[in-house]
Amino acid sequence: MDMVLTKEWEKRGNLILVNGRVPLEEDAGQRMIPALEEYPDILLAWEAALHLRRALLAVCGDGEIVPVSGYRSLREQQEIWDDSLAKNGEEFTRSFVALPGHSEHQTGLAIDLALKKDEIDFIRPDFPYEGICGEFRKIASEYGFVERYPAGKEKITGIAHEPWHFRYVGYPHSRIMEMEGLTLEEYLELLRGYPDLCRPFRFQDRGKTYGIILVPGNTQENEKLMLPTGSVCKMSGGDGQGVIVTFWEEEQ
Repeated sequence: MDMVLTKEWEKRGNLILVNGRVPLEEDAGQRMIPALEEYPDILLAWEAALHLRRALLAVCGDGEIVPVSGYRSLREQQEIWDDSLAKNGEEFTRSFVALPGHSEHQTGLAIDLALKKDEIDFIRPDFPYEGICGEFRKIASEYGFVERYPAGKEKITGIAHEPWHFRYVGYPHSRIMEMEGLTLEEYLELLRGYPDLCRPFRFQDRGKTYGIILVPGNTQENEKLMLPTGSVCKMSGGDGQGVIVTFWEEEQ
């Protein structure tokens, strides 16, 4: 199977990195749908939304866990930033609100969740580690989601611990990140050690063997990759320095 790489893939996909050092270069470019049908104004990229719904149904969390904030435009992120600066000050805002143009919410792949209550804090919603929220957290990676800003990783992510903020990266990446205790920044750095098809990063689960490589950004435009016959393949950008290729075959 031949797969053609282009520079365009460096800017799209479920593994796109957006943080204080890496801005979102262009609009999300994905079809947005409601994260949950009951909340038509809170949007996610369609693939992330469908998997979020399935995850909540799996823990019977439909109605007990609610979405607080999903996709935001640049203008919306600027308004949130300005409002928090006025109300909470710079130190708080820099800890819990991403700079406009540097927010994961602008990708449509990030969702803030909360335990359903009469009053919910928009910036820091309550999403504890026990009860139904804890049950969701246990199975989130099976549906492609990771807790994006864990405690102890603040210097890496540039954001304070946010137990309510989940990022869709897709399976199997979510499962690998959870098992290895990696943030998205750390996971992309890991994949840099697997630049070619001869020695891909391998992961086995669900009756499949996954191969993952990160083709460096200096790769020639329109380069062809010769994947194993019968492979299924997905591509994504990362931090703008290459293309991540994930491929797998059904186990015999």
